[in-house]
Amino acid sequence: MRKSTGLAMLRYTEGARIRSFRELREFWREDIKVNQGFWRPGAQALIMYRLGVWQMGLRGRVVRTIARRVYRFLHVVVRNYYGIELSAKAQIGRRLYIVHQSGIVLHPQLVTGDDCVIRQGVTLGFTGSSRGRRIVGQRGPILGNRVEIGAGAVIVGPITIADDVKIGPNAVVMRSVPAGSVVTAPPARVMSRPPAKQDSGGSEPSDEETRIEDTPSAGNK
Repeated sequence: MRKSTGLAMLRYTEGARIRSFRELREFWREDIKVNQGFWRPGAQALIMYRLGVWQMGLRGRVVRTIARRVYRFLHVVVRNYYGIELSAKAQIGRRLYIVHQSGIVLHPQLVTGDDCVIRQGVTLGFTGSSRGRRIVGQRGPILGNRVEIGAGAVIVGPITIADDVKIGPNAVVMRSVPAGSVVTAPPARVMSRPPAKQDSGGSEPSDEETRIEDTPSAGNK
């Protein structure tokens, strides 16, 4: 009988969400495929995230310390370089597709289902208050399966976005949305430009001209 060695012998806590290195690699393969390659920002953000989830379930102190430091370093790189704020405390489903980078903020208590799509400028946050580093009254939104979120959308508060919902660009959502719905922001208005002011011909002198006229000349002194 072949003896297991290396990463296969790692021990995990009771509530670990990723319970083996093999399972971690399966998540990575899915994320890379859905996000169209390893070098895409979305793929690298999710590789960092899955590593963070995996290390939280480890029991070995040495291995967990090393994995945590690697995760924290990658978290800073992804946040500062790609503009994607994603904590390992969030509960992200399988095959999340992050279409574009920059300005993406995902709450640590966010819960998403499988096959969701997020675009640039999206905020999934809370409606509490911040006191220094402590956040009071925090609770992130819950997303179902196959939820698609447009660029610049904001979803905040303890709300539920059910399955197959599409949220349009720049929409602000603060209440729960039933399954199969489409949420859109108010469309832009087309307004006519105000008419240009007509010059009556008898324009008043400017302040500079008035000062010059009021100044006595050298011959009048």
